[in-house]
Amino acid sequence: MKLKKDERAALTAYRLQRAKETLTEVKGNVEMGFWHTAANRLYYACYYALNGLLIDNGLTARTHEGVLRMLGLHFVSKGIISKEDNKLYSRLFDLRLSGDYDDWIVIEEEDIKPLLAPAEQFINTIERLISNK
Repeated sequence: MKLKKDERAALTAYRLQRAKETLTEVKGNVEMGFWHTAANRLYYACYYALNGLLIDNGLTARTHEGVLRMLGLHFVSKGIISKEDNKLYSRLFDLRLSGDYDDWIVIEEEDIKPLLAPAEQFINTIERLISNK
């Protein structure tokens, strides 16, 4: 579905808002020691922001893997987003999948805390890319 410019802008802003709200959820889950939930919400915070960037650029992906491919194809390969950010997003994607679907996976504090600041920076980078257009 092709969105008009104002619809695209509104949806992009909504996705960024969701990213920030979800990042706040992550911090609450970390405080309570809910590491599996924190992994899930940390991934989704970045996912919502990245989805906003895709929408802002007139791109869509139907799956989570599609969003990951679009990141590489349209932003990392062109040097717009760093390879380190791509690795971070891939790590969050894998961690979320394992946490949600693997029965015996254990996610702990040391798995999540090192990802908090980079994920927040990832979201800030995306927000800057959107506002600099």
